[in-house]
Amino acid sequence: MAKLTKTYIDKITPPASGYDLHWDSEVSGFGIRVTPAGKITYIVQGRVNGKEARISIGPHGVFTADQAREVAREHLRSMRQGIDPRTVAKERAAETVSLRDVADAYKRDRPLKDSSKAEIERHVTTTFEAWLKKPMASITREAVTKRFNEIKNHGLRGDGPAPAQANQGFSVLRALFNYAIREYRRPDGTAIIKDNPVEVLHKKWAPIKAKTTRIPDSKVGAVWSALQQWREVAYNRDTLASIDLVMFLMLTGARIGEASALTWDRVNLDEGWWHIPDPKNRNPVWMPLSSQALELLKTRQRVKGSDFVFTSWGKAGHIRDPRDTMNKVSEVAGLHLSPHDLRRTFTTIGLANCRLDLYRVELLTNHVPKTVTERHYLETQQLQYLRPEAQRIADWIEAQAVAVKAQAEAAQQPEAEPVE
Repeated sequence: MAKLTKTYIDKITPPASGYDLHWDSEVSGFGIRVTPAGKITYIVQGRVNGKEARISIGPHGVFTADQAREVAREHLRSMRQGIDPRTVAKERAAETVSLRDVADAYKRDRPLKDSSKAEIERHVTTTFEAWLKKPMASITREAVTKRFNEIKNHGLRGDGPAPAQANQGFSVLRALFNYAIREYRRPDGTAIIKDNPVEVLHKKWAPIKAKTTRIPDSKVGAVWSALQQWREVAYNRDTLASIDLVMFLMLTGARIGEASALTWDRVNLDEGWWHIPDPKNRNPVWMPLSSQALELLKTRQRVKGSDFVFTSWGKAGHIRDPRDTMNKVSEVAGLHLSPHDLRRTFTTIGLANCRLDLYRVELLTNHVPKTVTERHYLETQQLQYLRPEAQRIADWIEAQAVAVKAQAEAAQQPEAEPVE
């Protein structure tokens, strides 16, 4: 045993295996741990409430021997008072855990889709950028209210109200706080963060009008007829894939992400179905294909070296956003439309025009079953038995296009001369 100094420590030979302990002659319980790799760590050892406790102070080089000795003295004083420095350190670490730390832990621990992780990351780094490195416990109800109103009334960059973004962002923050309240605890089990400041927004959330945009019934035929014409004259592969993707969305009511990344191994043209292995609601399904959807897929060009149905030269390898086609569709329909509006169009046609049962349309659009009967007694995955319903919707769409074509042809016919 000798006084631990830089000169003494530098002369130490690492052990061949295990580790060696060298104790200080000046402060009882203060020492160093030496590994075979030559790593040297300052430690302190004492007893807390009758139990032995050994604590790592830090590496030699980061701490000097004198600095580590002073830390050791503080730890030993705490131990004599019945305070375990390890517990104190854990509590302090939990009390200072930042929004960045919690967001990373939340994404790591929860079974989230990539899109959900991306949404969390977007809000953490934009909506809450100023709080990113702050301890969660320091975010107050007043700060939450102020920031929520800023986003709701002025948007992220002050370019206009963004109530939906405010709601979404603070829903993310609420989830992160709930996670932190559950996860970060003292040794006795009590929560370190006890209050979720986002609860201050109770009854203050921005009212958002439900979106109902869809292709008007009177324009469905014109849109479908236009898509068929554009398909015949598509001038390149990406344009054709974009048109076909939009037609597929109209015929299936699928979500854009589920349809755009469709691969050929999840399509069965002989049996007439397509498969969604990991949809938004995590209910894998086998969806029926109408004869029109089957014909569309059968006439799709298969690209060598690509597994995707709707291939693209882009980085993703498939069409992700059929924006140009949707802009043209919007012109024909007379209002701005998004790919999700085609999903609402499919649903409305099924319910209002084809008089299908609500639960059948819900299943065809892969919504989570709501009633006990639907959840426990209906087949909610192998949905090929709903092919007649899918066919009725596709036939209705096609019938509108036929009617539009007939009207156009009738308008081109010369008027009969009056009989004298």
